[in-house]
Amino acid sequence: MDAKEIVLKTLRESSKPLRPSDIVEKSGLDKKEVEKAIKELKKEDLIMSPKRCYYSAK
Repeated sequence: MDAKEIVLKTLRESSKPLRPSDIVEKSGLDKKEVEKAIKELKKEDLIMSPKRCYYSAK
């Protein structure tokens, strides 16, 4: 699994929106990998940001 898939899976398994630091903690990925994955997933419209700096899967 690549970083994008791991981030998306982590967000889908969460009952509430997560901050990038929460995703790093839960997934074990590097902070830079998580930030890059979030950027790409937002571009692909697979995740949303219900409030500033929090993300959840669509």
